[in-house]
Amino acid sequence: MGRTRILVVDDNPDTRASLRQLLELLGYEVETARDGAAALKAHRERSAAVVITDILMAGIEGIETIVRFKADWPHVRVIAMSSGSYLQAAMHVGADAVMQKPFTVRTLLGALAPSEASN
Repeated sequence: MGRTRILVVDDNPDTRASLRQLLELLGYEVETARDGAAALKAHRERSAAVVITDILMAGIEGIETIVRFKADWPHVRVIAMSSGSYLQAAMHVGADAVMQKPFTVRTLLGALAPSEASN
């Protein structure tokens, strides 16, 4: 059985790189995407068990990304992250967990924990 695959979606390249590095150190397989459109394409090519998405992005933003993932792949765990006040909206449209930026490793692990039981 392989490692849990996570798709990180954020328009900030530094955020993508930092989360990728941290998650890989924690033992996850990680792919990144710069926006929702790239995330949907990446997931179609090679599916992920978990999607961690920012909310405010150019192109297909986070709320629409969550809606599309939950409509097409309801089994995929979606975690929303934002420094803004959009996290309640993310939960309303189907996010499985939310993280207020900046967040701690403990918060990240807590958001990921429920997905471990199903993998």
